[in-house]
Amino acid sequence: MKSVCAYEKLKQTMPAIFAIALGLFAFSPALFAETPAPGATKTVVFLGDSLTAGLGVERSEAFPALVAEKTRAAKLPFEVENAGLSGDTSAGGLRRIDWLLQRRIDLLVIELGANDGLRGLDLKSMKTNLQAIIDKTKAKNPQVKIVLAGMQVPPNLGPEYAAGFQRVYNELATENKATLIPFLLEGVGGHRELNQPDQIHPTPAGHRIIADLVWRTLEPILRQS
Repeated sequence: MKSVCAYEKLKQTMPAIFAIALGLFAFSPALFAETPAPGATKTVVFLGDSLTAGLGVERSEAFPALVAEKTRAAKLPFEVENAGLSGDTSAGGLRRIDWLLQRRIDLLVIELGANDGLRGLDLKSMKTNLQAIIDKTKAKNPQVKIVLAGMQVPPNLGPEYAAGFQRVYNELATENKATLIPFLLEGVGGHRELNQPDQIHPTPAGHRIIADLVWRTLEPILRQS
């Protein structure tokens, strides 16, 4: 029910969404390392688009930086890196992954696909791209942990496309024994007070909610590692 309500609210923002999806905004730098935890020996990388990059907020207010703070507070030996790039698609993430893999990645959080969906791109290609990112990462480090940050698209492209879009994340998680966050913007998407004027990109308060959601998934994985 919560997701349906979010859909209805998101439908009202479609013109702005497609303006963003077409790239009518500045791109962010590709990779920023947050301050590592003391004695950090392992690396968490967030590979994503403008949501990960923190478009419209300070870098320190974006959810990867907040997850880094939680990691340090928990005294877990992980360095958190933000590899978010505004406007990125699954194909763009695939083009960038080799460069990121020049160093070891112990946990990869993949937050890609939203721009594929908003542009109505082929879902088979999206799944192939995301699978290739996973395969390349596992080839470098077979012990790597993969977390998929699922997204949703408004139903204006048709219920079949919307359902297929969500199914891509479910199938990838099952086929790769990856951990799935069903909807990264749960509790944030469609809530005006938690989003910037474009009603797409979260405010600092919205990023804090996302960080809490992500941390609930990541913390047990990091502690087990």
